[in-house]
Amino acid sequence: MAKGNKKSKKKLYIFGGIGLLILILVLIAFIGGNKEEIISVQTEKVTKRTITQTVAATGKINPEFKVVINPEVTGEIVELPVKEGDYVKKGQLLIRIKGDQYQAQKQRLEANLLAAQASLKMREAELTKVELDYKRIQELHSKGLASDSELEAAKSNYLTSKASYEAAEANVLQSKAMLRETLETLYKTTILSPMDGVVTKLNVELGERVFGAGFSMGTDIMTVSDLRNIEAVVDVDENDVVLVSIGDTARIQIDAFKDQEFLGLVSEIGNSAKTTGLGSQNEVVNFEVKIKLIDPKNSLRPGMSCTADIETETIQNVLSVPIQSVTTREGGPSGDKMTESQGPGDFQQVKEVKKEKIHKVKEVVFLVENGKSKKVEVETGLSDDNYIAILSGLEGGEEVVSGSYKAISRELNDGVKVRVEEKNKNFNKK
Repeated sequence: MAKGNKKSKKKLYIFGGIGLLILILVLIAFIGGNKEEIISVQTEKVTKRTITQTVAATGKINPEFKVVINPEVTGEIVELPVKEGDYVKKGQLLIRIKGDQYQAQKQRLEANLLAAQASLKMREAELTKVELDYKRIQELHSKGLASDSELEAAKSNYLTSKASYEAAEANVLQSKAMLRETLETLYKTTILSPMDGVVTKLNVELGERVFGAGFSMGTDIMTVSDLRNIEAVVDVDENDVVLVSIGDTARIQIDAFKDQEFLGLVSEIGNSAKTTGLGSQNEVVNFEVKIKLIDPKNSLRPGMSCTADIETETIQNVLSVPIQSVTTREGGPSGDKMTESQGPGDFQQVKEVKKEKIHKVKEVVFLVENGKSKKVEVETGLSDDNYIAILSGLEGGEEVVSGSYKAISRELNDGVKVRVEEKNKNFNKK
């Protein structure tokens, strides 16, 4: 019996201990749940800065002036005194095409011209004789010494001779035109440089047969470029191109010159859109913008990839905050609620009330005052990569929350307790 009582007491102690432990855990959880959470944040002072709005774009480096050389005649290349990379002057020989057939055609047409000119002289002499005979018959007929039939015959001979002379004259003009055309073709077998520049592309070799631009573009022989005048041709998004103006300053980064920045000015803005992925989810509409570059060392080459930051607008001495400090919050419903007297049949009134009930999204920042966050509605302006201008809502000198992103976008609200932490040194250096 004494043994049974001992077992009962042991069980009682065990269950009592478990219950007490559970009670302690519940109390801890209850007390911890009621404890107010403190959010760690970083801050920065609201000060005045210069804000420069930029538009980013990517593209290629191209010469401002370049000429693609295409032959106008077909034939074999018999002379090619230049190679890719050579500097050429205006009027310098670039290529000569074999012109034996055109030379033979020239000689044949020169002979035809001589024959036509000889025939013209014969017709001219004949016309002079017939014209004199016709005038003599006219004089005799006026004196009654020649009959009407003799006058008519003389007139007919004169008109015939005149027509023969005009035909011979036309034949001479035709022969001259054909010879001139052949001479022009023969002249085109020699291609001279149209400008001072560099041969940036050479697509043919000596002895190769090229085709003239008769019914197509012909063979693309070479490209001569003026590398003293270089431009960046970039694609700007349709939403950003309206911000860009002629003369805007641009800063160009080129992949081949990683530690160097080139300056330029916007010289041309395209009017026609360039669309890729038409009709798909990836459809993109861009406009071509040309930026004239300043390259005193002439180190840039056509085809290099580049990234441009076009400075579209600058405002100085304006209040600004870190761009990540500005977030959005939904405002409460505005306007009067629908009263009982407004029946369901009044569709227009119901529609207007529903429109008023839509939550408005407001731009806000969070300030730190007395260890708590204070939500302030602001109006923003231009922004650069790091800061955004504040047009209204702040006066300057306030401590605005600049991090973390999670705290600003989700956790913070008006009156929440905060603890200010120092910014990461690496973040500051960045």
